Amino acid sequence: MNKRYISVLLIAMMTLLSGCSPSAQDPNVVLSEDHQDPIQELEVTADVDHSQLGYKQTFYVPIYSDIYTDKDNSKVLLSATLSVRNTTLKKSLYVNKIDYYDTGGTLVKSYLTKPIELPAMATLNYIVEKEEDKGGSGANFIIEVEGIDERVKPVIEAVMIGNFSNKGFAFSTEGTPVVH
Repeated sequence: MNKRYISVLLIAMMTLLSGCSPSAQDPNVVLSEDHQDPIQELEVTADVDHSQLGYKQTFYVPIYSDIYTDKDNSKVLLSATLSVRNTTLKKSLYVNKIDYYDTGGTLVKSYLTKPIELPAMATLNYIVEKEEDKGGSGANFIIEVEGIDERVKPVIEAVMIGNFSNKGFAFSTEGTPVVH
């Protein structure tokens, strides 16, 4: 092969690979209506006046990155969708923390750099892909929320989906308030 052909081929490959940004492959971006990260879309742009918020709660949400399926200890990887739902008709809910921990209790990832505002009756869904197996079978989220008063309480759940052999399965978990 001549050097010119190899150079053109290398330039073409670099151009193609540079076009494959991680966000273009992120299901949270691909599956959203506006093709934006749903957390970034909800980030609060102004400072939140926490003195006006009378309700604050931290939740523990179990997530299973994988489960064991048989006596041979076969491990099946699962995808998970975290769902935070504002159940009020008129008031916003603020989410200050979404942290992902592994089975050993080590922080894997903090998803928020700023609080997010979840409008009345809105839902934040966030996908943890099947290939992300850092969490393990005991992975979890810690989520901190704030609202105007005790009536602004969220529903926080996770849905895990997987397949084993020729069977598909799904199950869900609920967020549990953490006692400080």
